[in-house]
Amino acid sequence: MCRCPNCGGRTLFQEGKYFRISEDCSQCGMPIDRDRDEGGYLWALTLNYGVTVVLYLVPLLLLYVFGVISGLVAIIAAGIGAILVPVFLYRPSRSWWLMNYYFFLPHHLPANRRKLADNEDANT
Repeated sequence: MCRCPNCGGRTLFQEGKYFRISEDCSQCGMPIDRDRDEGGYLWALTLNYGVTVVLYLVPLLLLYVFGVISGLVAIIAAGIGAILVPVFLYRPSRSWWLMNYYFFLPHHLPANRRKLADNEDANT
């Protein structure tokens, strides 16, 4: 996880900075920061939100509904978890988004590109 989708190098994030994604891979030169693309940040945010709700908040709600924990404990845990879980999942969610993007559009990876004919552009 958190590897360059093109060469597999551990260069997805800048060294020593938890929230700063690299502009490009230092090993293969592939542009990594896709925030300027449509949905670049939104899809990572959506993945992060979905995982937080489904894997943390829903089980917490079920524990409260079935009487395993009290309402006060559920509210405090939900409040703290709603902040901390997305922070801890920031790097994986960015990595998951890139993985999904290149899974469905593998021809966008430099390693998979073919030579274009004179009448083609990169989006065909």
